[in-house]
Amino acid sequence: MDTGIDVNTLQSEIESGAELAISTAALNLWYGSFQALFDVNLDIKKGRVTSLIGPSGCGKSTFLRSINRINERLGYVRINGSVDVFGNNIYAPEVELVQVRKQVGMVFQRPNPLPTSIRENILFGHKLHNRDRKYSRDDEDEIVESALQQVLLWDKVKDRLKRKATDLSLEEQQKLCIARLLPVKPRVLLMDEPCSALDPKGTAAVEELIWELRGKYSILIVTHNMAQARRASEECIFMLMGKVVEHTVTADMFVTPAHQETADYIEGRYG
Repeated sequence: MDTGIDVNTLQSEIESGAELAISTAALNLWYGSFQALFDVNLDIKKGRVTSLIGPSGCGKSTFLRSINRINERLGYVRINGSVDVFGNNIYAPEVELVQVRKQVGMVFQRPNPLPTSIRENILFGHKLHNRDRKYSRDDEDEIVESALQQVLLWDKVKDRLKRKATDLSLEEQQKLCIARLLPVKPRVLLMDEPCSALDPKGTAAVEELIWELRGKYSILIVTHNMAQARRASEECIFMLMGKVVEHTVTADMFVTPAHQETADYIEGRYG
């Protein structure tokens, strides 16, 4: 996979005013009395693939779930600070949860297709967010084809759209789950260990897809796989014990980390 990344340009944009997809300020989160995130301040650029790395339990997935408010499902979670998505504080009282979920899509560790047809999987979110508007069959066909084309699945499944999505391979199911998000036109895609259930071939295919989607979407990936973070992201964030230790261009983090804690983790001395 040829990244074609100009490291100097990326670093200068991190330090300058390039448009932000996500910005957090003094973000703290507690599960009951346990504090999981401590004053997280991050600026994540529009159109980039950014990876989140760190030991298990360091707050990566918690941070990810904070960006589309999934943590709110747990009644004992308390949050303060702010999370802006394209300049809008998603925790502001007037912001509707359904609008947050429309802007910010989520892909989980294991593929979770609906037990319906491939076609109905693709249209599920679209229908949910457009209940007051009718679309023709031709319109829906276009939506399905466009989503499947974007995730590089169309040629494989175009002749079996009525078959159950659960009949697909795990790699194809994960691509389908990504495709299911696209008809509602999200701006941010969150991916929590999206390749953890896949074999090496499936992992390579999903990484290729992530690279294809960069630019069109701002993508934030949680991964324990150092090689994957290095291959499939342009910027990298290292977290430890609920705090951000380092955020820089991926190539720089893996070659010349600025903090000893980062070097220790990347070199396998803990975590």
